[in-house]
Amino acid sequence: MAGRKGADKALDLLKYLPRINKYNVFPNREEFSRRVRARGQHGGTTHGHGNKGSNKRCSYARAGFEGYQTPFYLKMPMEHYYNHFRGKRQYPPLSLGSLQLMIDTGRVDPTQPIDLTSLVNTKLYKIDPIERHFGVHLTDEGADAFTAKVNIEVQHAKETVIAAVERNGGVITTAYYDIDSVIALVNPQKFFETGKPIPLRKLPPEDAIPYYTDPKSRGYLSDPEKIADERFSLAQKYGYEYFDISKDPEYEMLTTRKDPRQIFLGLEPGWVVNLADKVILRPTDEVLQEYYNPQHS
Repeated sequence: MAGRKGADKALDLLKYLPRINKYNVFPNREEFSRRVRARGQHGGTTHGHGNKGSNKRCSYARAGFEGYQTPFYLKMPMEHYYNHFRGKRQYPPLSLGSLQLMIDTGRVDPTQPIDLTSLVNTKLYKIDPIERHFGVHLTDEGADAFTAKVNIEVQHAKETVIAAVERNGGVITTAYYDIDSVIALVNPQKFFETGKPIPLRKLPPEDAIPYYTDPKSRGYLSDPEKIADERFSLAQKYGYEYFDISKDPEYEMLTTRKDPRQIFLGLEPGWVVNLADKVILRPTDEVLQEYYNPQHS
Protein backbone atom coordinates (compact mmCIF):
# COMPACT_ATOMS: atom_id res chain seq x y z
CA MET A 1 0.00 0.00 0.00
CA ALA A 2 2.87 2.32 0.86
CA GLY A 3 4.43 1.61 -2.54
CA ARG A 4 1.22 2.60 -4.27
CA LYS A 5 1.15 5.93 -2.45
CA GLY A 6 4.73 6.61 -3.47
CA ALA A 7 3.92 5.94 -7.11
CA ASP A 8 0.92 8.26 -6.97
CA LYS A 9 3.02 11.03 -5.47
CA ALA A 10 5.61 10.61 -8.22
CA LEU A 11 2.96 10.82 -10.93
CA ASP A 12 1.44 13.93 -9.34
CA LEU A 13 4.88 15.51 -9.21
CA LEU A 14 5.48 14.85 -12.91
CA LYS A 15 2.39 16.85 -13.80
CA TYR A 16 4.00 20.06 -12.56
CA LEU A 17 7.58 19.41 -13.77
CA PRO A 18 8.73 20.79 -17.19
CA ARG A 19 9.21 18.43 -20.11
CA ILE A 20 12.74 17.10 -20.57
CA ASN A 21 14.57 18.64 -23.53
CA LYS A 22 18.10 19.44 -24.57
CA TYR A 23 17.95 22.82 -22.81
CA ASN A 24 17.28 21.60 -19.27
CA VAL A 25 19.37 18.39 -19.20
CA PHE A 26 22.91 18.76 -17.86
CA PRO A 27 25.64 16.13 -17.40
CA ASN A 28 26.74 14.98 -14.02
CA ARG A 29 29.77 17.15 -13.39
CA GLU A 30 31.06 14.91 -10.63
CA GLU A 31 31.18 11.93 -12.98
CA PHE A 32 33.46 13.59 -15.54
CA SER A 33 35.58 15.67 -13.19
CA ARG A 34 39.31 15.04 -13.00
CA ARG A 35 42.13 16.67 -11.10
CA VAL A 36 44.21 18.94 -13.33
CA ARG A 37 47.87 18.43 -12.65
CA ALA A 38 50.28 21.34 -12.46
CA ARG A 39 52.96 22.00 -15.05
CA GLY A 40 55.78 20.80 -12.84
CA GLN A 41 54.34 17.28 -12.69
CA HIS A 42 54.80 16.52 -16.39
CA GLY A 43 58.33 15.15 -16.23
CA GLY A 44 61.10 17.03 -14.55
CA THR A 45 62.77 20.38 -15.18
CA THR A 46 62.40 20.47 -18.99
CA HIS A 47 58.74 19.35 -18.97
CA GLY A 48 59.20 16.99 -21.90
CA HIS A 49 61.01 19.45 -24.18
CA GLY A 50 64.50 18.00 -23.88
CA ASN A 51 67.66 20.08 -23.59
CA LYS A 52 69.00 22.94 -25.69
CA GLY A 53 68.52 23.41 -29.41
CA SER A 54 65.65 22.92 -31.78
CA ASN A 55 64.16 20.14 -29.67
CA LYS A 56 63.66 22.61 -26.82
CA ARG A 57 62.49 25.57 -28.90
CA CYS A 58 60.52 23.55 -31.51
CA SER A 59 62.18 25.51 -34.30
CA TYR A 60 62.09 22.77 -36.92
CA ALA A 61 62.64 23.56 -40.59
CA ARG A 62 59.72 23.12 -42.95
CA ALA A 63 59.49 20.05 -45.15
CA GLY A 64 61.72 20.39 -48.21
CA PHE A 65 63.88 23.21 -46.75
CA GLU A 66 67.54 22.85 -47.83
CA GLY A 67 69.26 25.64 -45.91
CA TYR A 68 68.48 28.79 -47.92
CA GLN A 69 69.67 27.27 -51.18
CA THR A 70 67.73 26.39 -54.31
CA PRO A 71 65.77 23.19 -53.65
CA PHE A 72 66.53 20.09 -55.66
CA TYR A 73 63.12 19.95 -57.29
CA LEU A 74 63.65 23.47 -58.70
CA LYS A 75 67.10 22.67 -60.10
CA MET A 76 65.88 19.81 -62.27
CA PRO A 77 64.33 20.64 -65.67
CA MET A 78 60.66 19.94 -66.31
CA GLU A 79 59.86 16.65 -68.03
CA HIS A 80 56.86 16.88 -70.32
CA TYR A 81 55.85 13.26 -69.83
CA TYR A 82 55.03 14.13 -66.22
CA ASN A 83 52.33 16.56 -67.31
CA HIS A 84 48.93 15.66 -65.87
CA PHE A 85 50.47 12.60 -64.28
CA ARG A 86 47.78 12.23 -61.60
CA GLY A 87 45.05 12.38 -64.21
CA LYS A 88 46.41 9.61 -66.40
CA ARG A 89 44.67 6.26 -66.60
CA GLN A 90 46.33 3.48 -64.63
CA TYR A 91 46.15 -0.23 -65.50
CA PRO A 92 47.43 -2.55 -62.74
CA PRO A 93 49.32 -5.49 -64.28
CA LEU A 94 48.22 -9.11 -64.20
CA SER A 95 50.60 -11.76 -65.55
CA LEU A 96 49.61 -14.78 -67.59
CA GLY A 97 51.24 -16.93 -64.91
CA SER A 98 48.92 -15.50 -62.26
CA LEU A 99 45.94 -16.03 -64.55
CA GLN A 100 46.92 -19.66 -65.09
CA LEU A 101 47.23 -20.10 -61.32
CA MET A 102 43.73 -18.69 -60.82
CA ILE A 103 42.37 -21.16 -63.37
CA ASP A 104 44.24 -24.12 -61.89
CA THR A 105 43.01 -23.36 -58.36
CA GLY A 106 39.39 -22.98 -59.49
CA ARG A 107 39.10 -19.24 -58.83
CA VAL A 108 38.37 -18.51 -62.51
CA ASP A 109 36.11 -20.66 -64.69
CA PRO A 110 37.68 -20.99 -68.18
CA THR A 111 34.42 -22.32 -69.64
CA GLN A 112 32.80 -18.90 -69.18
CA PRO A 113 33.85 -15.50 -70.58
CA ILE A 114 36.32 -13.76 -68.28
CA ASP A 115 36.06 -10.03 -67.63
CA LEU A 116 37.09 -7.54 -64.94
CA THR A 117 34.47 -8.78 -62.48
CA SER A 118 35.66 -12.38 -62.76
CA LEU A 119 39.23 -11.35 -61.97
CA VAL A 120 38.33 -9.10 -59.02
CA ASN A 121 36.11 -11.81 -57.50
CA THR A 122 39.19 -14.03 -57.10
CA LYS A 123 40.38 -11.68 -54.30
CA LEU A 124 43.87 -12.03 -55.78
CA TYR A 125 43.62 -9.07 -58.12
CA LYS A 126 42.55 -5.66 -56.86
CA ILE A 127 41.23 -2.61 -58.67
CA ASP A 128 40.83 0.73 -56.89
CA PRO A 129 38.88 3.30 -58.93
CA ILE A 130 39.92 6.02 -56.46
CA GLU A 131 43.51 5.53 -57.66
CA ARG A 132 42.28 5.96 -61.26
CA HIS A 133 42.53 2.26 -62.08
CA PHE A 134 40.73 1.75 -65.38
CA GLY A 135 41.17 -1.98 -65.81
CA VAL A 136 43.59 -4.85 -66.38
CA HIS A 137 46.95 -4.78 -68.12
CA LEU A 138 47.69 -8.40 -69.03
CA THR A 139 51.46 -9.00 -69.16
CA ASP A 140 53.45 -11.79 -70.81
CA GLU A 141 55.16 -13.06 -67.65
CA GLY A 142 54.56 -16.80 -67.61
CA ALA A 143 53.45 -16.90 -71.26
CA ASP A 144 55.38 -20.12 -71.93
CA ALA A 145 53.46 -21.96 -69.18
CA PHE A 146 50.04 -20.60 -70.12
CA THR A 147 47.93 -23.47 -71.48
CA ALA A 148 44.33 -22.41 -70.79
CA LYS A 149 41.77 -21.89 -73.53
CA VAL A 150 39.84 -18.80 -72.51
CA ASN A 151 37.70 -15.98 -73.81
CA ILE A 152 39.06 -13.03 -71.86
CA GLU A 153 38.42 -9.32 -71.97
CA VAL A 154 41.16 -6.97 -70.72
CA GLN A 155 41.96 -3.30 -71.16
CA HIS A 156 45.54 -3.54 -72.44
CA ALA A 157 47.72 -6.33 -73.81
CA LYS A 158 50.87 -6.60 -75.93
CA GLU A 159 51.37 -8.72 -79.02
CA THR A 160 53.16 -11.47 -77.09
CA VAL A 161 50.21 -11.79 -74.72
CA ILE A 162 47.75 -11.98 -77.59
CA ALA A 163 49.86 -14.69 -79.21
CA ALA A 164 50.03 -16.69 -75.96
CA VAL A 165 46.24 -16.69 -75.61
CA GLU A 166 45.46 -17.45 -79.27
CA ARG A 167 48.10 -20.18 -79.41
CA ASN A 168 45.83 -22.31 -77.22
CA GLY A 169 42.75 -21.56 -79.32
CA GLY A 170 41.51 -18.79 -77.03
CA VAL A 171 40.16 -15.32 -77.75
CA ILE A 172 41.30 -12.03 -76.24
CA THR A 173 39.59 -8.65 -76.54
CA THR A 174 40.77 -5.24 -75.37
CA ALA A 175 37.89 -3.00 -74.25
CA TYR A 176 37.64 0.41 -72.62
CA TYR A 177 35.61 1.15 -69.47
CA ASP A 178 35.05 4.59 -68.01
CA ILE A 179 35.52 5.14 -64.30
CA ASP A 180 31.79 4.82 -63.48
CA SER A 181 31.66 1.48 -65.29
CA VAL A 182 34.75 0.27 -63.43
CA ILE A 183 33.12 1.12 -60.08
CA ALA A 184 30.10 -0.99 -61.04
CA LEU A 185 32.23 -3.89 -62.30
CA VAL A 186 34.54 -4.05 -59.29
CA ASN A 187 31.67 -4.61 -56.82
CA PRO A 188 28.39 -5.42 -58.63
CA GLN A 189 26.53 -6.28 -55.42
CA LYS A 190 27.29 -2.89 -53.87
CA PHE A 191 26.24 -1.17 -57.08
CA PHE A 192 22.95 -3.09 -57.33
CA GLU A 193 22.11 -2.29 -53.70
CA THR A 194 22.16 1.42 -54.51
CA GLY A 195 19.10 0.94 -56.71
CA LYS A 196 20.60 2.84 -59.63
CA PRO A 197 20.01 1.71 -63.21
CA ILE A 198 22.92 0.16 -65.07
CA PRO A 199 24.58 3.05 -66.93
CA LEU A 200 25.73 3.14 -70.51
CA ARG A 201 29.39 2.44 -71.02
CA LYS A 202 31.06 5.55 -72.41
CA LEU A 203 33.12 5.48 -75.56
CA PRO A 204 36.91 5.73 -75.22
CA PRO A 205 38.55 9.17 -75.16
CA GLU A 206 40.27 10.61 -78.20
CA ASP A 207 43.76 9.37 -77.30
CA ALA A 208 42.50 5.77 -76.82
CA ILE A 209 40.42 5.43 -79.99
CA PRO A 210 43.34 4.34 -82.24
CA TYR A 211 44.20 1.49 -79.86
CA TYR A 212 40.67 0.13 -79.43
CA THR A 213 39.88 0.36 -83.14
CA ASP A 214 43.05 -1.47 -84.19
CA PRO A 215 42.54 -5.18 -85.06
CA LYS A 216 46.18 -5.89 -84.15
CA SER A 217 45.43 -5.02 -80.53
CA ARG A 218 42.11 -6.95 -80.75
CA GLY A 219 40.16 -3.80 -80.00
CA TYR A 220 36.47 -4.17 -79.31
CA LEU A 221 35.64 -1.45 -81.84
CA SER A 222 37.61 -3.03 -84.70
CA ASP A 223 36.24 -5.00 -87.65
CA PRO A 224 35.77 -8.75 -86.80
CA GLU A 225 36.84 -9.77 -90.31
CA LYS A 226 40.13 -7.91 -89.95
CA ILE A 227 40.65 -9.52 -86.56
CA ALA A 228 40.39 -12.97 -88.19
CA ASP A 229 43.07 -11.95 -90.71
CA GLU A 230 45.32 -10.69 -87.92
CA ARG A 231 44.88 -13.97 -86.03
CA PHE A 232 46.17 -15.86 -89.04
CA SER A 233 49.08 -13.43 -89.55
CA LEU A 234 50.10 -13.65 -85.88
CA ALA A 235 50.08 -17.45 -86.02
CA GLN A 236 52.44 -17.37 -88.99
CA LYS A 237 54.70 -14.82 -87.28
CA TYR A 238 55.15 -16.84 -84.06
CA GLY A 239 55.00 -20.26 -85.70
CA TYR A 240 52.07 -21.93 -83.96
CA GLU A 241 49.05 -23.69 -85.38
CA TYR A 242 46.20 -21.45 -86.45
CA PHE A 243 42.86 -22.30 -84.82
CA ASP A 244 39.70 -21.60 -86.78
CA ILE A 245 37.11 -20.50 -84.22
CA SER A 246 34.17 -21.19 -86.53
CA LYS A 247 34.96 -24.93 -86.41
CA ASP A 248 35.58 -25.05 -82.67
CA PRO A 249 33.05 -27.02 -80.54
CA GLU A 250 33.11 -24.13 -78.03
CA TYR A 251 32.30 -21.58 -80.71
CA GLU A 252 29.42 -20.02 -78.78
CA MET A 253 31.53 -19.38 -75.68
CA LEU A 254 34.52 -18.06 -77.63
CA THR A 255 32.44 -15.61 -79.65
CA THR A 256 30.46 -14.20 -76.71
CA ARG A 257 31.17 -10.48 -76.49
CA LYS A 258 29.60 -7.48 -74.85
CA ASP A 259 28.01 -4.65 -76.74
CA PRO A 260 30.29 -1.57 -76.90
CA ARG A 261 27.87 0.27 -74.56
CA GLN A 262 27.21 -2.71 -72.25
CA ILE A 263 28.84 -3.18 -68.83
CA PHE A 264 27.55 -6.53 -67.50
CA LEU A 265 27.25 -9.60 -69.67
CA GLY A 266 23.58 -10.56 -69.89
CA LEU A 267 22.31 -7.29 -68.37
CA GLU A 268 21.31 -4.38 -70.58
CA PRO A 269 21.89 -0.70 -69.73
CA GLY A 270 18.94 0.90 -67.98
CA TRP A 271 17.90 -2.20 -66.07
CA VAL A 272 17.58 -2.04 -62.29
CA VAL A 273 18.54 -5.21 -60.41
CA ASN A 274 16.57 -5.67 -57.16
CA LEU A 275 18.53 -8.14 -55.04
CA ALA A 276 15.98 -8.14 -52.19
CA ASP A 277 13.05 -9.25 -54.37
CA LYS A 278 15.28 -11.02 -56.91
CA VAL A 279 13.71 -9.24 -59.86
CA ILE A 280 14.98 -7.12 -62.74
CA LEU A 281 13.13 -3.91 -63.55
CA ARG A 282 13.25 -2.80 -67.17
CA PRO A 283 12.43 0.73 -68.35
CA THR A 284 8.98 1.09 -69.88
CA ASP A 285 9.10 4.75 -70.85
CA GLU A 286 9.83 5.26 -74.55
CA VAL A 287 12.30 8.08 -73.84
CA LEU A 288 14.32 5.87 -71.48
CA GLN A 289 14.19 2.94 -73.88
CA GLU A 290 15.56 5.11 -76.67
CA TYR A 291 18.29 6.49 -74.40
CA TYR A 292 19.48 3.17 -73.01
CA ASN A 293 19.14 1.14 -76.19
CA PRO A 294 22.72 0.67 -77.49
CA GLN A 295 21.46 0.58 -81.08
CA HIS A 296 20.19 4.15 -80.81
CA SER A 297 23.07 5.58 -78.79
